[in-house]
Amino acid sequence: MLLDLLTTYYNDLNSSTMRELVVAVIAGYEPDSEKLGYNGFRQNTPTGPVEQCEIKPKNYRTDSTAKNPGKLNGGGSFSDYTWKRFQEDQAETLNMLVAGFVDGLLIYIFEFSFNAPSFISLLQTQLERRFPNGDIRGEYLRGLNFSFKHYKDAESLQTIYIAPPEKLAEAKPYITGPVFKYLEEIAG
Repeated sequence: MLLDLLTTYYNDLNSSTMRELVVAVIAGYEPDSEKLGYNGFRQNTPTGPVEQCEIKPKNYRTDSTAKNPGKLNGGGSFSDYTWKRFQEDQAETLNMLVAGFVDGLLIYIFEFSFNAPSFISLLQTQLERRFPNGDIRGEYLRGLNFSFKHYKDAESLQTIYIAPPEKLAEAKPYITGPVFKYLEEIAG
């Protein structure tokens, strides 16, 4: 019964809470249970800076009834984004954790600095398109999307987790070519 409950929760279309928790723990962050704000934090030394993380887990469901369900592309999305939030995120010691799941099974976790130049450039472009003159009270950029190509060259990019070879091979049909190729190369 517990396994059924966990499987259902992992695959819930409307909640990524369980997936975020797993990613935070595997990546070495203390999960933050607050709904708003960053998903986790860590402090590598007692007097060092606190690093925050923003987790973007994506779950591909093989039982999807969508005509063209999007494959795992190493991407994620920010909801309700504004210039103000962008500036706060830029000022924070913020790391992005991007995770891919297939039917609730963790396939990969990538980590990179929020301030990676190509990533920042994408966010600025999308914000400028939506808010060319700055934030508008009560309005948001609803879906600010990114993919692996927007951070693949970041100096800070690390692969935190890759599923075992047999599970990675099983997931291949649900992962875009560039992301799968990268995972294969890293896994050796």
